[in-house]
Amino acid sequence: MIAALDHVVIAVRDLAAGIAAYEALLDRRPSWRAPVQEGGAEIAVFGLANVAVEVMAPSGTGPIAERLRAVLAAQGEGLASLAFAVDDIDRAHRRLARLGLDPEPVAAAESVDRATGARRRWRRTRAASTATHGVRIFLVQAEQPVPPSAVIDSRDSAVGGLDHVVIRTPDPERAAALYGARLGLDMRLDRSNPEWGARLMFFRCGDLIVEIAHDLEAGVSAGPDKLWGLSWRVGDARAASARLHAAGIDVSEVRAGRKPGTHVFTVRDRTCGVPTLMLEPGPPRPE
Repeated sequence: MIAALDHVVIAVRDLAAGIAAYEALLDRRPSWRAPVQEGGAEIAVFGLANVAVEVMAPSGTGPIAERLRAVLAAQGEGLASLAFAVDDIDRAHRRLARLGLDPEPVAAAESVDRATGARRRWRRTRAASTATHGVRIFLVQAEQPVPPSAVIDSRDSAVGGLDHVVIRTPDPERAAALYGARLGLDMRLDRSNPEWGARLMFFRCGDLIVEIAHDLEAGVSAGPDKLWGLSWRVGDARAASARLHAAGIDVSEVRAGRKPGTHVFTVRDRTCGVPTLMLEPGPPRPE
């Protein structure tokens, strides 16, 4: 049913500040800017190799602006929703309904880029947040992809794509049932490690990972899941770290990643509330 992660939405209070933050973080220009069709919000979109990043801010009045401001007041800036790509939205809608995810009716949507007048069209549905344990999940069938974002400085230091998105859960078995059995993502790893203090589950989605993290010390509870962080791919971790440091962004030292051959570092500020890791992938594993 799900082919890939189409885009992630990051809610911000001020769109210009959000654009500036993600231009610096990704080393790319937004490739699309538009008002939200229903009104009350504006977006800037960065098109990467395997996902789009939609930075959204309230604008003016209306139901969307009110909902978005309420989310920002309650949770602050940060990840707001996930939109998964599907090939057949009507079939996907029927599956969500059969599996108790109470989807909204399929709706058509359109966006017009302010700079070029280009149009993008798609059809989408949303699973009920009560059924997805608090995580806002959309399914999208798009007619046109988001245009790729131009690199500002250097491809070695620019973000090329998303490696994984992290969701924190107080109930890992419940999360496994949702992302594996109901949404049909391919579980590739389920590991508890007392040294990390966590149980981690990795679900393959296209060429990236949806990571479910559970705090072992906290135990299991019935609270909501939470969209948490993003890990971005870069060609050269040291070059990316140097670029961000030169821009005045607080970054950690580059260190070896958990997967052999990888290098990572943490971005500590100017991410609009999103815990952020940069990852230089290691050499591909032999077939």
